[in-house]
Amino acid sequence: MSYLITVTDPQPGRRDYEPVIFSVPETLTGDLWWAVTPEGQRILCQQLRHDAADGESRFIATVSMEGELRFTLERPCSDAEAREAQGIRQLAGKEADCFTRLDTGAFDLELCRGTAQGVGAAKWGIRHFRHLEDQVELLPSGNNAIGGFYGPFFTPENGLINPPEHTIVEIDTLEQGPVFHHYRMHGVIPDGLLPELRGKHFSIDWKFSWRTPWFQRRYQVDDFQTVINGRSVTNKITVGDEFESGPGKLLFDRFAAYGDTRYRAGDPYAEELVAMVADTVANSASQSAKFAEFREQLADMASAHWDLYWRMFSAWEKVLDEEELRERLGRVRAHAHVRADLNDRPWLLCASPVEVCAVPHETIFPGPASKTVEYDSASGRAMVWWTSQPSGAFQIVQRRQSGWVNWGSNGENECPELPVGVEIKTAYGPFAGRWTQIADGLETPPQVAVSRQRGGNAQ
Repeated sequence: MSYLITVTDPQPGRRDYEPVIFSVPETLTGDLWWAVTPEGQRILCQQLRHDAADGESRFIATVSMEGELRFTLERPCSDAEAREAQGIRQLAGKEADCFTRLDTGAFDLELCRGTAQGVGAAKWGIRHFRHLEDQVELLPSGNNAIGGFYGPFFTPENGLINPPEHTIVEIDTLEQGPVFHHYRMHGVIPDGLLPELRGKHFSIDWKFSWRTPWFQRRYQVDDFQTVINGRSVTNKITVGDEFESGPGKLLFDRFAAYGDTRYRAGDPYAEELVAMVADTVANSASQSAKFAEFREQLADMASAHWDLYWRMFSAWEKVLDEEELRERLGRVRAHAHVRADLNDRPWLLCASPVEVCAVPHETIFPGPASKTVEYDSASGRAMVWWTSQPSGAFQIVQRRQSGWVNWGSNGENECPELPVGVEIKTAYGPFAGRWTQIADGLETPPQVAVSRQRGGNAQ
């Protein structure tokens, strides 16, 4: 008895190293198997062990195809073949808190645990990410990260608790082989000012496959309900992906949502936070050593690092006592909420991609979407996101002065908008000219059918 696997693509165009999962109704031994196409091409299949069901065997392979592909599950790999199989490799990490650094055949990426030191270099998540085709590193300094989540915890209402910077995560390895790696981060978010957000646990599943030009993840957080930006927020989070290229340069200089992009430009909340920093430095009566340290670092506010602004008002940092912290953040909220509701920043509808660095504060707040892109207009490199449910809003920053670029699933005043539990697929490559086709492929995977064969005949 053998098994014929038929992969059919409902989308037009070519798929490159698309991960396909299939199950056969039999318990098979061996972690790695060979499959073969009618033309004699061999395909490496990795057996999946996590959540395996009794009486069946699940496999994953990455395949390149257009239209339809058929292959037959043939035999287990020999020990020698398994040792020599081409696939995902683990490399020596760059950061002290590196959990694993992977060469996936498409990306060189480093997944970190975080150090909970409250600075950019302390973040858990993907802290280095290099595309192997063009050798461009999206996170060269290690001071930013792909994959952090922030709201509703990183909000003025909660005292700006920053989960990636204030937490060390544990990471479990659920699958690890040449075709596929699956990791699960988990941790507890430090308590902030809001009682309803205290003691919350979270987990993040990360999945990477051999030579696939995208990766996927899913965030789970203990149930919560709170009020952010004057709105009830139930089980919605801000996921933030950061990129950097140094002062005066941008990795991505355009943003677009699928179809037309509807957005508002400018970020009054950031202005209000900076103004409050200046007022605090000049007028606070705090005598704490931590406040003196921050005031010294903020003596030249024009050149101070942006992190110092929000860190001054973080309950985790304890720069100010809680009474002063609540009072000052309350004023920031009140002013920012009013300004967000004014009509001096109209909603714009743009059929072409938006040059974000040309608008006030180099920031836009687009409306709901499930398929978005940031790309570089000169090189064509693009990062494409698909979410299994739309985010209600986004914050996109492309700041040329610092070279910092952000994709965040939040609206104005740090209001989180992405439902917990949503699947996120993120593709990266020279996709600017066909990013909508890439996004459609992320949304609609190929269909997989398995049939039994006896004596060369399918049953």
